[in-house]
Amino acid sequence: GKRGAAVLATGGAASAEGPGRPGPLQDETLGVASVPSQWRGIQGIRGETKGCQTASIATADASVQARKQADAQVQTEAPVPVTVLPMSQHDTSRLATFLRRVEAMVIRELNKNWQSHAFDGFEVNWTEPQQTVSCLHTLGYPPAQGQGLHVTSVSWNATGSVLACAYGRLDDGDWSTLKSYVCAWNLDRRGLNPPQPSAVVEVPSAVLSLAFHPTQPSHIAGGLYSGEVLVWDMSRSEDPLLWRTGLTDDSHTDPVCQVLWLQEPRHSYRFQLLSAAGDGKVLLWQGAGAGQLQLTEGFALVAQQLPRSTKLKKPSRGETEVGATAVAFSSFDSSLFIVGTEGGFPLKCSLAAEEGALTRLPSSVPLRAPAQFTFSPHGGPVYSVSYSPFHRNLFLSAGTDGHIHLYSVLQAQPLTSLQLSHKYLFAVRWSPVRPLVFAAASGEGDVQLFDLQKSSQKPTVSIVQTQDGSPVYCLEFNSQQTQLLAAGDAKGTVKVWQLSTAFTEQGPRETEDLDQLAAEVAS
Repeated sequence: GKRGAAVLATGGAASAEGPGRPGPLQDETLGVASVPSQWRGIQGIRGETKGCQTASIATADASVQARKQADAQVQTEAPVPVTVLPMSQHDTSRLATFLRRVEAMVIRELNKNWQSHAFDGFEVNWTEPQQTVSCLHTLGYPPAQGQGLHVTSVSWNATGSVLACAYGRLDDGDWSTLKSYVCAWNLDRRGLNPPQPSAVVEVPSAVLSLAFHPTQPSHIAGGLYSGEVLVWDMSRSEDPLLWRTGLTDDSHTDPVCQVLWLQEPRHSYRFQLLSAAGDGKVLLWQGAGAGQLQLTEGFALVAQQLPRSTKLKKPSRGETEVGATAVAFSSFDSSLFIVGTEGGFPLKCSLAAEEGALTRLPSSVPLRAPAQFTFSPHGGPVYSVSYSPFHRNLFLSAGTDGHIHLYSVLQAQPLTSLQLSHKYLFAVRWSPVRPLVFAAASGEGDVQLFDLQKSSQKPTVSIVQTQDGSPVYCLEFNSQQTQLLAAGDAKGTVKVWQLSTAFTEQGPRETEDLDQLAAEVAS
């Protein structure tokens, strides 16, 4: 063992060299031997590739645009310095002489202007002047026109925007069982369709007269051929009937020629309904419960109780009631009214009359005799009367003799008589805004407009309503939209006419001219 260690320490020098034994160790350079690594290949085969993705990010683009702006500049003229003369340079003596010379002249002209009436009653009107009378609307209800019905009455509502018409017949025949209609159009509504009214009410009898309520825009009263009086609410499409008189002993026995709303004397916000008919009765109704109109007051026109002028013939034996055909109330005395009659003579009447009527007509209230004065008659029945809204004594009447009479309540004879037609005149109305203007509807198919300031004998304008000359039965001015005039005719048509400013703008001293006309002729 020790020997072996020594050999290793000396590199084998201690051992003898002999056969089969290696020699001593020596340095030797051999070629490089490389051994490739198997570990990386094994690891590469075992490797895996993985990936992940986040949720997609929502993106949006938006843009804004600033308001368009513009800059502008203006430049005034260069200021010019005002030079003021010193007081010492003014010619005060010449100025004083000039003022003394013109003082009297200036004072005289100022006094003349102060006393002038040239602009009395003048009001500035900014609306564009209308120079001609033109037709704005032609309205009608085809089912009524198909039955050959006439437009018997027209009425404007409280706002002046709704126009209603009644359909019936005014010629010979018994029309009491003929189904009829009341139609209304709102002229301010967009898309107005002339043959399609905004409201239609079917009525079991021909309607001869209409009157919208003065303050309730949708309430309207109608007088029927059957003698009944009804009130409808045109805003209710289902069951528009509010009140009716029914066919009782209190109701009329003849066609109702006129209905009017009257303000109650003690209650300014309450109204009564007046009706007049060919049976000679003038009745006042009040709406009651259960849809009934209740009779509150009644009057009867009895021939034997009429105050008679010298030219009026005496009533024949057996004559009692005088048929009423039209009624008009004074704007100055709420109890005073004029009644047109079938006998052709207008009557001055009063609601304050206390004398009992000598009649056997049945009534639940005492009937009084209202007639106070009888005027000279037309040559036939009076179809229309109209009280002046500008004069307490003047009224107009139109009759079957084709004449318009201008009366003063102070005398029996008419102040003037105008023959407008060779046929009947069916309606006459004073203008609500022009004291000297009125309109008349004739049996020859035209509407005639009179301006007494221009002529007292002939119409200023004659408007052709019907091309075939069919009668015009009714007309009404619009008191709210004063440029509008509605007229209904025998063709079942209602035409709305726009009046020129000459018929709607009151001239200076026009009321005074009306007063002078009444005073001069009456004297």
